[in-house]
Amino acid sequence: MSEETHLLPVFRQAGRRQRALKLLFSTLRSPSSSTEALGPAEASAWGKRAGAGQPPPGALPAARCLRRQARRDRRGAAADSRPAPGPGPCPGPFGRPRRRRRGPVAMSGARGALGLSLRAARPGWLWGAAAALLALGALLGAWRWAGGRRRRRRRRLQRVGTVLSLFVYPVKSCRGVAVRRAQVTPMGLRSGELRDRFWLVTKEDGHMVTARQEPRLVLVSVSCENGHLVLEAPEMKKLCLPVKLPRKNPVLNCRLFGLDIQGRDCGDEVAQWITTFLNSEPYRLVHFEPSMVPRKSKDVIKLFRNTDEVAYPDCSPVLILSEASLEDLNTRLEKKVKIQNFRPNILVTDCGAFEEDTWEEILIGDVEMKGTVCCARCILTTVNPDTGVLDRKEPLETLKSYRLCDPSEQHIYKSSPLFGRYFAVDKTGTIQVGDPVYKMVE
Repeated sequence: MSEETHLLPVFRQAGRRQRALKLLFSTLRSPSSSTEALGPAEASAWGKRAGAGQPPPGALPAARCLRRQARRDRRGAAADSRPAPGPGPCPGPFGRPRRRRRGPVAMSGARGALGLSLRAARPGWLWGAAAALLALGALLGAWRWAGGRRRRRRRRLQRVGTVLSLFVYPVKSCRGVAVRRAQVTPMGLRSGELRDRFWLVTKEDGHMVTARQEPRLVLVSVSCENGHLVLEAPEMKKLCLPVKLPRKNPVLNCRLFGLDIQGRDCGDEVAQWITTFLNSEPYRLVHFEPSMVPRKSKDVIKLFRNTDEVAYPDCSPVLILSEASLEDLNTRLEKKVKIQNFRPNILVTDCGAFEEDTWEEILIGDVEMKGTVCCARCILTTVNPDTGVLDRKEPLETLKSYRLCDPSEQHIYKSSPLFGRYFAVDKTGTIQVGDPVYKMVE
């Protein structure tokens, strides 16, 4: 509806009021002036009514009009003084909702008499700006929708394998826990209260202790019962400690690969238990809490992103290895090794040997991960997971015979052989044994 059509009722009401005022003023003028404006018959009738004490012709209708207008003004003023009603229409007669008046707003005083409305005409530029914003929003939405369709069309899924096993290593260098199902968080796998490498053995000065220095750590089994971390080892009594530690336990500053990180001390009892089992200098056990600041993977290997973070793993949230790669290695060894020598989080089957090296972006369940670098192997792979004896030679020497990096990548891996691939987490979710593994192909 145009502004002219909207204001027609206002103009009509103003016209009626002005005609009533004109009639009243004309009748209230002096008889001489009034008779000058009237004809002879009208003037005579005017004089007779005045002599008889009756009002002049036209005065009564005009007075009634003004009284009605005064009543309307009083009602409008009373309505303005009342508090604003709550949500919902006001009830009318017989409990029905009163219909809202959509006409011009009633006013008092001279503005009401002249029929002027307080409703300001909306400027045309405001409507134009609103329409432009709506059009811009529609264009942006269409552009994003079309871009998303193009990206989805470009990213084709190609099945490359199947999840064979899942492992969580709660205490760094201790025995892993095989699980059927796990959450994949930005900082690694999680199964209930057990999170991957969220506990760490340290020296009293805070420096980390792993199976590289204490190979018998691989004999310590870890589980979780009723909110407690359970540690077991040969010839040792089972030890339970709460996952959520008392706040009175001190927070210690620790050191991993030259980087600082915190951990809450787990207490003297578990420290004595570990020290006794390893028959070593005094060690402590610390726990990384979610409120603490994690380490940046990029500070260890520059190819990671700024958003990739870990607690106590070497550098990456997830390590993936294929069953075919392990089988290929065992064909070259006199004494076969187990998957526990290499401590992956995800073991994949139904793919070729070392095919995982080529996976840049993969999808497992609803989890998306991005391949970053291959895993450079060290003497930890030579620790026998069943005896806790450090060999220092195999399978590391055999891997060096055919799994060294390209010379252009020696600044990353140096002289270490490659076995498995590190992945960062792009989209969190849940994975389980039997899930297909898809490679995202552009």
